Amino acid sequence: MKCVGIMVVIILAGLFCAMPKAARAQTGAAPVAPAKSGGRTVPAAARPKRPVLPVVLQHEFAPPQEAYASFPEGNPVSAAAATPSACQVDLGKIAEFKPLPVLVGPGDCGADDAVLLETIALPDRSKVAVSPPATLRCPMARQVADWVRDDVAPTVKKFDSPLVGLDNLASYECRGRNNVRAAKVSEHGRADALDVRDFKLADGRELVLTDMTADKDWRDAVRSSACERFMTVLGPGSDGYHEEHVHIDLEPRRSDYKICEWDVRVPPAPVLAQTMQADPAHAANLVQADGVPLQGLDPPLIAEDEVPLPRPRPVAANMLAHRATK
Repeated sequence: MKCVGIMVVIILAGLFCAMPKAARAQTGAAPVAPAKSGGRTVPAAARPKRPVLPVVLQHEFAPPQEAYASFPEGNPVSAAAATPSACQVDLGKIAEFKPLPVLVGPGDCGADDAVLLETIALPDRSKVAVSPPATLRCPMARQVADWVRDDVAPTVKKFDSPLVGLDNLASYECRGRNNVRAAKVSEHGRADALDVRDFKLADGRELVLTDMTADKDWRDAVRSSACERFMTVLGPGSDGYHEEHVHIDLEPRRSDYKICEWDVRVPPAPVLAQTMQADPAHAANLVQADGVPLQGLDPPLIAEDEVPLPRPRPVAANMLAHRATK
């Protein structure tokens, strides 16, 4: 028995020496006695480890998606990739921007190849300032720059003042669609969308895209070019959330399906009558919804309590609703 006790002491000493130093250097921790199973000593290292369970926050205590930080921290230029992407090389020929690091957000938010678009260079070398600078994925920034250079800038020549600014209402922001909590992540959360309010001219005038008294032919031209370039265009008449600005994005869809919902509206008849008296030349450019010019015509009276009807529902939705009522 004495020999057996000596052998046990030697074995335990050997096991102790074989343990990692970090495991033996527990400050203030008492040594753990080996467990016994069926009269045999089981080393602690041989015991199965308990799995680490994740911490689950209840819904009422979990922070909302909008509470997370959406913007990169630190110096964006130093943290960005040293080698510019092919898109950034092309964008640098027609715009001024700062490369950004990978944007990381909760859920589906975030984007790679992001830039901070500051100015757009027109073919005549004049510049259009994006105010404030827009945080966008490079492909979206390139599409915006091409839109302003090739489509928007030529249409403002009729105003006898060059284009100098684009009013950026919103670009990258981690949130649900239409700022609704728990909704599907907006394309703004992927840095693939831009909300535009107006364009600024050198003489101080602002061409507001949703202004009913602004030149209708110009607004029609801007709408057509935007719907041709972007996958989604939402403005007045779309869903009630875009009555004071125009939303554009590059959300991919099956078969390259596009959404273009922007009603280029004209003022109601009482406002038109006042406009005709104050500025007949400008009123002549405003047309009714049926396309009949108002020049030389008396504007029809519209009841003050008359409001536009909502868009009709799709036929499929009406059929489902009809079946549900049976």
